[in-house]
Amino acid sequence: MNFEEELYNLDVPEEHIPKLLKFGKMNPDFLIRAIKAKGNAKKYSVAETQMEPSDLINNQIAFLGSSVTYGAGSLGESFVDYLSKKDNVCAFKDAVSGTTLVDNDRNSYVGRLGRLPVLEELTAFVLQLSTNDATKGQENLGEIVKDTDYDTQTVTGAIEYILNYVKKNWNCPVLIFSNPKFDSEFYGQMVERVKELQNKWNFDFLDLWNEDFFDYDDKDRELYMLDPIHPTRAGYKLSWLPAIENELLKIKNSK
Repeated sequence: MNFEEELYNLDVPEEHIPKLLKFGKMNPDFLIRAIKAKGNAKKYSVAETQMEPSDLINNQIAFLGSSVTYGAGSLGESFVDYLSKKDNVCAFKDAVSGTTLVDNDRNSYVGRLGRLPVLEELTAFVLQLSTNDATKGQENLGEIVKDTDYDTQTVTGAIEYILNYVKKNWNCPVLIFSNPKFDSEFYGQMVERVKELQNKWNFDFLDLWNEDFFDYDDKDRELYMLDPIHPTRAGYKLSWLPAIENELLKIKNSK
């Protein structure tokens, strides 16, 4: 398969193609599945998405995440890119596939946080509850602490560290979102821990894990999901985007 030609035919932005080609050399089977997925057809692309009147226009929003925020299963186009096009959001997307909340290397969420540009003002900060913390065999939930001694080698400590960093640098609302259900008991524990952290940190949580709407039937799952974790373009555009838009509008209107 000529990856470059196929990506152009699917209206993948030219600036995304080098990264996808590099990924395809290391993961050819995954990229072939993404190219062939009917949920990644050209008609679902960001290029085919129209801008609409939105109260989110020109909002500056930072997004920190891994492959789901990047759009690994959707040819590099995630809900962030649809927000940018449809709602004209000024989005800063920092997403590296395979990375964790837990600070285990320089590309972890914690490691990258300090490299984010400190903008004068953010409307919101959106944090993906990374699935990688539950799939790499090094699960460490950790504990909620009463001081600022956050153990960033644990999921809880990493989340608290990030929440504290955002408060100090931007003092803006935070939205954390989870994946819908997949086969992971530990990720379910992470979701419950986020709910507990809400009492301490007062952030918004989009809990797709426990949302029945995202428990797709077989027909929708084939269109919306490339695999149990990664949505397709259609999944982001038709299913995830409206839910995230609603949460961001709630945040904006509550300020």
